Amino acid sequence: MSTYFDCSDPEQKAAGLQEAGAAVRRGGLVVLATDTVYGVAADAFSPQAVGALLAAKGRGRHKPSPVLVDSPAALQQLTDELPEPAEALIEAFWPGGLTLVVRHRASLDWDLGETGGTVAVRMPDHPLALDLLSATGPLAVSSANLTDRPSPQECAEARGMLGESVAVYLDGGRTPGAVSSSIVDLSGAGPLLVREGTIPEADLREVVPALRRK
Repeated sequence: MSTYFDCSDPEQKAAGLQEAGAAVRRGGLVVLATDTVYGVAADAFSPQAVGALLAAKGRGRHKPSPVLVDSPAALQQLTDELPEPAEALIEAFWPGGLTLVVRHRASLDWDLGETGGTVAVRMPDHPLALDLLSATGPLAVSSANLTDRPSPQECAEARGMLGESVAVYLDGGRTPGAVSSSIVDLSGAGPLLVREGTIPEADLREVVPALRRK
């Protein structure tokens, strides 16, 4: 049975973060507010939990889950080498609405779907998300909606779609933006804009002039 916490109440927030961390460790799903839309999260290193996340959304393995981290240092633990543009983009836009696609370490024991050896990583600019990430480590997180349905800005909208497939709902109020993150792929020959989201292409190009469009 799902549990719900109103994180505008400090006591409920503390209890909710504790319960959410426990749920992640036992392979359950957690819905939480981010700086873009509500996300549904699972332990990135549990293939069963990631599989449950994809199933809850009605999403196939051909659309692997992105990963949220609580710091640039956490990203460095997921890859053997960060391409040069990564540091400039991280300094300019993290925490925030920028997802970076990089080659992940081959030694990592995880299964996010059909990734082709890459992982999409973001550090969110939301205290609730960062508090949970600091307790759990990297989380596989996707928007908390059924596939092809609008991404929710309210916890109630996420509950209406995902229901009892989620163990814990952390209600952080309405999220600041309905637009998803911008995505820059750094896993190939040069920086490639995969999706223009909350950060405009022009702002990204100011930091990385060599940015190309997909």
